[in-house]
This record gives sequence, C-alpha cells and structure tokens, in this order.
Amino acid sequence: MRKLRFPLTGTRVVLHEQAWAKTMKIKVLVVDDSSVMRLMLAEIINSAPDMQVVALAGNETQARQAIREKQPDVMTLDAEMSTMKGLDFLADVMRSRPMPVLVVSDESARGSKAALRALELGAFEFVARPRAVHLGTSRSPADEICERLRAACQTRASMTAGKGSAGGLGSAPATSDPVCRQAGLSSAVLNDKVILIGASTGGTEAIREVLAPLPAEMPPILIVQHMPELFTSSFAKRLNNLSRLTVKEAEEGEPIKPGTAYLAPGHSHLSIRKLAGGFVCELSDGPPVNRHRPSVDVLFLSAARMLGPKALGVLLTGMGKDGAQGMLAMRQAGGWTMAQDEESCVVWGMPREAMMIGGAQEVASLKRIPDLLLQRLRQGERRAA
Repeated sequence: MRKLRFPLTGTRVVLHEQAWAKTMKIKVLVVDDSSVMRLMLAEIINSAPDMQVVALAGNETQARQAIREKQPDVMTLDAEMSTMKGLDFLADVMRSRPMPVLVVSDESARGSKAALRALELGAFEFVARPRAVHLGTSRSPADEICERLRAACQTRASMTAGKGSAGGLGSAPATSDPVCRQAGLSSAVLNDKVILIGASTGGTEAIREVLAPLPAEMPPILIVQHMPELFTSSFAKRLNNLSRLTVKEAEEGEPIKPGTAYLAPGHSHLSIRKLAGGFVCELSDGPPVNRHRPSVDVLFLSAARMLGPKALGVLLTGMGKDGAQGMLAMRQAGGWTMAQDEESCVVWGMPREAMMIGGAQEVASLKRIPDLLLQRLRQGERRAA
C-alpha cells in the first residue's frame, strides 16, 4: 500500500498497489535529430492514455542527461542520426543503463541495415518511421508504435548488452549444435514435407535461432515475419549469410525447393499454391488479416488446405493472435504444430493464442525448436521405411 499527500490540503489517500500501478504512465524518452520527427512521435505517444513523453533529445548529450534525470521506462531511437552515431550510442546505453529501446528507422536499404544491427546490439524491436500523424482517423502506424512501446515495457527479454554475441544476428552458425552432427535427411522427406514459420515482435532474432543450426538439406521453409516493406529484403540477405540454407524473399509463382527458405515480402501475403509440377509461392496484396500484411494466418491456412499432413508449423514470439487459427487448421488437417514457450518469447502473444485454442501440439523453448523439427522429420523417415 502507498500513501499520497496532496500538497494543498494535506489529505492522505491510501492506494492499493494495483490501483497505484494504474495511475502510473509509461515514461518515454524520444531521441531523434529531426525536430519534426520528435514532435510527431511525441504527439503519437502522448495521445495514448497510458504513456507520456518525459523528454525529447536531439543529440547524445541531451539523451544522456534525460536518461539520468528522467529515468525513462523506454526509449525511441533514430539509429541513423546525423548528429551522432545512433548505433554507437545504443551500444553504450545497453552497457551502462540497459533499457528497452524501440528503434524508429527509415524504410531504405541503409535504414533496414541499421535497424537489424540495432537488434544485434540489444534493441527490443524496430518500427518504420511514421510519415504523418492523423489523429481521429486511421492511425495504424501510430497504434503500432504505441503497442510496441507497451510490449517493450512488459518484455521478459534480457536488457543486457551483446545480445548478438549470445547468438544474435551477428553470430555465425554454430557448427557444434547437435542438429548439425546428425546425418542428412532422405530425399523422400526433403520432397514430401514443408515447414511453415510465423513470427512478429522479437521474431527476427527467433527466426535466426531456428534457421542457423539447421543443415543445408532441409525441406522447403516458408516464413512470415511481421516487418515493414523494404526491411524484409535486408533481413532475408542477413539470414542467408548466417544460415546453411538459401534464404530469399519469396517471388510470385516461384517453385518451392528443398534447402531454401522463402521469406514473405513486407508488402504481400504469402501462401502456397499447387501446380502440376509441385508447389509454388503465391503473393497477394489483399487486405490485412489480423491487421497484418503479410499475415501468418494466410500462410498457415493455405498450408492446411494444400499440404495437410505434409505441413510442419512453428509459431514464434509475437504480439496479438495472428497465426493461431491457421495453426489450428493445420493441426486439424493432419499437420504437426509447435509453439514457442512463454519463457523464451520476447512477447508471448501469438504462441499463447495458439495454445489456448488447441492449435499447438507441442510447446518448446526457442533453443529446442531446431532439434525438435529434425526429430519430427526423422520420425517420418522411419515410418516411411
């Protein structure tokens, strides 16, 4: 219990801890060298009833002073600031005063590279730089920023420096992983199964952790990661450099082949279509599903229809419920499904929804998922033999 004294009346009011927590707002520090962007972000954040901007900083000195004096709960950071090296500043913050950091990045090749590097350094997540604020109308970019700030404050992820050194996007594949010491899969399994992966907040690191230990000889893998357009191209290239698999953005009508992982581009839904010669990628610019395009549900539902028992579905960390219904449909169609557990998730939203409705047959920590995938594939080999 806490006691508050109103300064003018001297009246004492006793609040239960839960009620006290509801009166507290998330304190946000906005760091950006553009005054226009600082004001735009402040308007977005202050429009939310549960958060407030406690300081605006246009350079490193101002940001450090604000961290000391205002003790923010979370920080937004422009990783491409011209007045200071944003990524160097982030690295220093994560060493000296670890906190959740939401990177606001330009949708360009340079911006996407900086955003992905920021995740290696310990940033919680990144969002595309908003172009305008339209209060009272459609505010999906603003809503996304506020949602991710809330998730950042609630995250279970470690706010320690060197995230990449413990297996982040900057790490090379670990050749000593148990999955890499085992014999390769038979051609029958490689050409009979398809792996589907869905993720959102925290998914860039989670997807890397799943793909990096896998051998080059794997069934086709199709991936949906909630990510802005143009970021997906850089993400696919980074994964390709860190994985034994070939990783690329999916293209319309492209045949899916073993040894290749296909990432949904940020502008389109990805689904599976069957042709006479096999399965191909299908891209669609249809309306968002569960507020997302690409949507995990679109991919998973197509896998349930087209693949049936040939599908292996994995749902990783993320906010919301995208993928839960699709995973249930995959399971009902005879596919095998697995969700990431709460402890290893950055945000236990999508996997939790899938578990609650019975979509996930198995639940596992992130580090166990590659081994469990291969175990399941080898069980299929033994049954076929």
